[in-house]
Amino acid sequence: MGLAVRQLGAQSVLASAVMAKHFQLHPTDLEVLDLIFVRKSVSAGDIIKATGLTSGSITALLDRLEKRQLIVRERDPNDGRRTCVCLNRTVSAPIEAAYLPRQRAMSALWSTYDDAALEIVIDFLTRSTALLVECTQQVGQDVAGPAPGSGSEAKPRRRRAATRD
Repeated sequence: MGLAVRQLGAQSVLASAVMAKHFQLHPTDLEVLDLIFVRKSVSAGDIIKATGLTSGSITALLDRLEKRQLIVRERDPNDGRRTCVCLNRTVSAPIEAAYLPRQRAMSALWSTYDDAALEIVIDFLTRSTALLVECTQQVGQDVAGPAPGSGSEAKPRRRRAATRD
């Protein structure tokens, strides 16, 4: 089961990278666009929570998307201090259209399962997604130090060669 989920995740990342390249977007920018599409309207804080990126990174990402007119920032009608992000569906329409063949193929696959099986799959995917969001947040909160091989490990101090006068 774990291997199948990992393979699906890896293929999803690779497919997203190809689609992002096609539209001259960074893969993370495309994934955030999808997050906005699914949720209709999100705050920068929602995006930070989902991605684990810093507020500065999210601000830069949203600036890039806004510059391309893919998103619109609007004041939250319930909280004037908060800004919500929505898709500009007119500008994002070509991206949405590019996903239609994939959506049709997936729908055809899903139609081979009965409602009871689909409910189990939906439950698994929903709970797995929530768990991944938690894990993403945890990685951002860990203070165990840099990842091995990242080049940020503590380097041993070099001894100065003794000099003779």
